[in-house]
Amino acid sequence: MSGHLPVVVYPPSPTGGRRVRVDGSILGLAYGVGDVAEFLRRAGLEDVDEGDVDRSTLIEWRGGGPDVWVAGS
Repeated sequence: MSGHLPVVVYPPSPTGGRRVRVDGSILGLAYGVGDVAEFLRRAGLEDVDEGDVDRSTLIEWRGGGPDVWVAGS
């Protein structure tokens, strides 16, 4: 993943999805790593794919890593 923007993926909400913040702005609710990758592409990191999201140390995962998408799991 080229470039660097502060990326935070928040814990899963009780109703589903995880908020994604990039460079201080909430971009939306992600329901999987594909959604996170799309948000990053829209933020200017055009070469990001799902594998990059899974492996990146530039993403701060709160409340579980890239395999956690349901609250309480």
